Amino acid sequence: MSIDALLRDIDPSIASILDRALSGRDISSEDAVKLFNTNGAELLVLAMVANELRRMRVGDIVTFVINRNINFTNECIVKCGFCAYSVDVGSPNAYIMPIDVVVRKAKEAYLLGATEVCIQGAINPKINGEYYIEMCKAIRREIPEIHIHAFSPMEIAYGAKTLNLSIKEYLKALKEAGLNSIPGTAAEILSSKVRKIICPRKISVEEWINIVKTAHRLNIPTTSTMMYGHVETVEDKVNHLSIIREIQKETGGFTEFIPLGFVHYNTEIYRSGLAKPGPTGIEDLKVHAISRIYLNNYIKNIQVSWVKLGPKYAQFLLNAGANDIGGTLMEENISRAAGATSGQYIAPSEMVRMIREAGRIPAQRDTLYNILKLINS
Repeated sequence: MSIDALLRDIDPSIASILDRALSGRDISSEDAVKLFNTNGAELLVLAMVANELRRMRVGDIVTFVINRNINFTNECIVKCGFCAYSVDVGSPNAYIMPIDVVVRKAKEAYLLGATEVCIQGAINPKINGEYYIEMCKAIRREIPEIHIHAFSPMEIAYGAKTLNLSIKEYLKALKEAGLNSIPGTAAEILSSKVRKIICPRKISVEEWINIVKTAHRLNIPTTSTMMYGHVETVEDKVNHLSIIREIQKETGGFTEFIPLGFVHYNTEIYRSGLAKPGPTGIEDLKVHAISRIYLNNYIKNIQVSWVKLGPKYAQFLLNAGANDIGGTLMEENISRAAGATSGQYIAPSEMVRMIREAGRIPAQRDTLYNILKLINS
């Protein structure tokens, strides 16, 4: 049965929103709220429309990147309620990775075929912004070809402050040292009232927006993310998507959007009763599908996180608007500390199998979504 036929059989108000999206027009925030409240047949058609928009926008190729995740310190002064990875300053379990160890890990990854290192850490008062600069320089000297995707906006703010530099000055210094792009993490939910509950000591919504826009103006691309399934409302999620869309309209600097389901098991906000136990599978489906529909005209790449969702459900959501399955990682500590059970590494051959079994065409990409290799056999 065609999508047009299915649209005729569902709630006319939902059908009208989905038809508008299929015709290439933007949906409003009010429309998105209505879509988040769908169930039953409307929900299934929602997923089908997201999948069709994905096909129209990027075709049937599903991409992945061969990369390594490096978390260089876990000692933190911010202590977000959703984080089970960081430890208190002075904890016997604290560590700071020497720069030569970071470089060694990056080189190991490069020799195994990685094109990217993704580097993030806790906000550690024992290091300052110079450590981040020197890390980039050391990696660039040793492995000039690898893409350095590093330092969340929270880390950028901290590094700049410790060196008494403006955000623009510090980002310029990092770029000159070899930084290529920035993870759009530390966004969580871009709502002041939500952040007061889950991460009161983190940068504000306005600071996150400023850092991301400044990076884009300096031709430093970033990803964009949303962590959902804790204390936020539907309206909070939609407002977050609206902020991301408006930034992209202005700068064009986002390479992708990555929904990140809250992993709750070992976190303070869950154990204290503030947060729900992560998103349901239905919520995951809605978030990915509506992200595609809402952002489709501005951000063409929607990534599904196998780390958060598990490989099987990540594979399923390739049929609900997603066109990228993320990175091989080689190691992952933050979600694992929170209780994620999906492991730390997926081999490229397994990525290919997952994509093929979803009926799609696997391709290896680089960080900026340039296709490096179509994998036809």
